[in-house]
Amino acid sequence: MGVLEFQKLPVNTLVGADWKTFKEITKGQKIEKGYKTKYYLTKAICLLLSSLKPIQDRRYKKRLKEKELEMDPVFILGHWRSGTTFVHNVLAHDKHFGYTTTYQTVFPHIMMWGQSFFKKTMAWLMPDKRPTDNMELNVDLPQEEEFALSNMMPCSYYNFWFLPQNMQAYCDRFLTMKTATPKESQVFKDTFLKLIKISLWNTKGKQFLSKNPPHTGRVKEILELFPNAKFIYLMRNPYTVFESTRSFFTNTIVPLQLQKIPAEEMENNILDIYARLYHTYEEEKKLIPANNLIEIKFEDFEANAMGMTEQIYKRLAIPGFEESKADITTYLDKKKGYKKNAYKYDPRTVELVEKHWDFALKQWDYKL
Repeated sequence: MGVLEFQKLPVNTLVGADWKTFKEITKGQKIEKGYKTKYYLTKAICLLLSSLKPIQDRRYKKRLKEKELEMDPVFILGHWRSGTTFVHNVLAHDKHFGYTTTYQTVFPHIMMWGQSFFKKTMAWLMPDKRPTDNMELNVDLPQEEEFALSNMMPCSYYNFWFLPQNMQAYCDRFLTMKTATPKESQVFKDTFLKLIKISLWNTKGKQFLSKNPPHTGRVKEILELFPNAKFIYLMRNPYTVFESTRSFFTNTIVPLQLQKIPAEEMENNILDIYARLYHTYEEEKKLIPANNLIEIKFEDFEANAMGMTEQIYKRLAIPGFEESKADITTYLDKKKGYKKNAYKYDPRTVELVEKHWDFALKQWDYKL
């Protein structure tokens, strides 16, 4: 167990941002009373660590910048709490995959040197389980790369963790990219490609494995970068997704936010953004080449993880299933005793989901 409680962190994850990104994200933003100490402490550490960024920049330019990717990435898509983490952890046991680590999400600019010191410090401080769902936490485990991107560029949807009052504006600009400027779109592509190259170098992988809910709204931009990318789209019972997302966002935002958001506003945002993400994906998935997309229900994957994993490999023509089968089986055997959060849907939850997300209930045939 880490020394610090997740909910009582004295800083937020912007400590690992470069100084330019920190300034752009917080420029002109209201830092509310009660969060100013966290803001200034985060700012001070960020400024200090940013002085180290040029070391990595030189090494990246020399070793990786001009290096071509061997294989197009595999993207695990789906709304938050749709089971993407479990699928990511299963596939990551195939050693040919590379991925963004938990350490990298916080310190993306201290990857190509100095990891041993900073990693030990981070491991000492962080809890060993996610407070929201008891999933294992470890500095070297796979993690969604949006947290790293939010420390590498100002145009990340995860800015909402720090500035939740902008959640809706960030959705159109940085999640679905519908109002992003051409410059912002290019910054995303350039930064993401850099992240992938460093991730592969760090994990010694040949093919990047992405698990990042925000990418669900960026299929068009991803295909512009990687025309032959493979996609795994996860569907899950919308009643469960609503309850779980509300709990996840409400708990996770506490140590990160620099301003408050009323619970009712957060709930309305979740309902609205789910719909925007859903419809954007449905529109853009038509751009994905035939046989490069598989859509599965998480409940089916959970019931037969090995069988569904094999199906994913075959459908997407991903190499290495037989070679990784033993490692994946060992991991799944360890997870058999894992206890998930249990959800009991109260009448209000049922009413909200059926009113706002009926399209998903009908298309995916979910019922109470």
